[in-house]
Amino acid sequence: MNIVMVASEARPFCKTGGLADVSYSLSKELASMGEKVTIILPFYDVCKNNPKFNYTFVTDVDIRMSWRHQKLGVFASSSDGVQYYFIDAPHYFNRGHLYGDFDDGERFAAFCHAAKALMIKLELKPDIVHCHDWQTGMIPFIIKKGEYNSAFKNTKTVLTIHNPAFQGILPQFCLGDLYNMSDDYFYNGSVRLRDQISTLKAGIVYADKITTVSPTHREELLTPQGSMGLYGDLHLREGDFCGFLNGIDYNEFNPGNDKNLAEEYTVENMLTAKAKNKKKLFKQMNLKDYKRPLYSIVSRMTWQKGFDIMEPTIHELAARGCNIVLVGSGEYAQEQKWESLRAQYPDKIGIYIGYNDALAHLVYGSSDFFLMPSLFEPCGLGQMIAQRYGTLPIVRRTGGLRDSVINFDSSNEKTSNGFGFDNYNADDLKYTSVYAYDTWFNKKLFERLCKNAMNTDNTWKKSATLYLGLYKGMR
Repeated sequence: MNIVMVASEARPFCKTGGLADVSYSLSKELASMGEKVTIILPFYDVCKNNPKFNYTFVTDVDIRMSWRHQKLGVFASSSDGVQYYFIDAPHYFNRGHLYGDFDDGERFAAFCHAAKALMIKLELKPDIVHCHDWQTGMIPFIIKKGEYNSAFKNTKTVLTIHNPAFQGILPQFCLGDLYNMSDDYFYNGSVRLRDQISTLKAGIVYADKITTVSPTHREELLTPQGSMGLYGDLHLREGDFCGFLNGIDYNEFNPGNDKNLAEEYTVENMLTAKAKNKKKLFKQMNLKDYKRPLYSIVSRMTWQKGFDIMEPTIHELAARGCNIVLVGSGEYAQEQKWESLRAQYPDKIGIYIGYNDALAHLVYGSSDFFLMPSLFEPCGLGQMIAQRYGTLPIVRRTGGLRDSVINFDSSNEKTSNGFGFDNYNADDLKYTSVYAYDTWFNKKLFERLCKNAMNTDNTWKKSATLYLGLYKGMR
């Protein structure tokens, strides 16, 4: 099949979160299965300035947004059997970051128009156009209802919802001003959400199929409480809505071949190698007692990730002599709270504010337990990476965390690969973390659970097979 992914980020060129991992890893896996896969991305300056990559000028495309007429360049590169095209609009994408500007709506409207124009100009003739999140949510709409839609008469569209909290909300006038569309689509409700335009809702209404990143998250999005205001729209499309659990890249996350570790390991020598990795990590983080349990967090420091319920657990674990390492950044108040915790327990708590990929790998390869008590988590990758390194995740059972972590309950030691709790509160997180701590002293049981985690199949092959089946079922 001829598959075109349109996304706002994708590894290895640009990344802020899991969307980049999914667009890249799914595409790479589909290409390895013999499919033709193309990814269209904005040409951010963070891409241009990376000396690892070479780009070739291909063509330019003309776009129109109301009174704005622009000619945008297109560059090409390739990676892992996937063809990449980059839309070059320096005034929109040379900003040193990917998101967060006042004109994000205009920036990604231009990108959507350019992606459509590029597919027409290069005669890509895709069987499937697969869009991701609000940034590209309007593409199914402008393909079906905009100009030159005859070029896509044999094309089917898919929208994947990665994070429903971001809905591409724009004022009503943007429908004509940015997308050259009649207000009729606003008044008939097709793109209207809470009396404004939602690019995510437009994708839900006009895509041929909708997916999200785990089966449980699909069920949550089909409830009034969990839908982020999209319940009615998703309920109407329930028969076209699927949940496929993401995977992780087993080449990138491979403890048997990870140069960031002091000692690489397999399931056979996991515990002895982890002790050596822990020594290296503790030296970097100025921690003392590597013979005690290590709990880790690698995460954005936001309300979504459960940081507002963590503090009692951190105090309890430190009082028991445990060590805690955090790698992440985000909300200023949370960063300051963790600086205060480190000041209280300088020998037990290590933090790195920011993101350091090499350090993150070492943390995964050194830890006993991985804290991920998210308020909501459409899929989550941290828990899967932890399992790959034989580190037991402690999660709130929501979204993909429920689908990927089998909670240990004393009767399932042959299958469980982590710990979980249901209610979002500090007490349940603390009790579950202490329960995990107790298992650490039963070395035979603890090793069994760690081996279960390492043997969990979180590869992309399963997910890619499901996506390919979805694509073929639409033809």
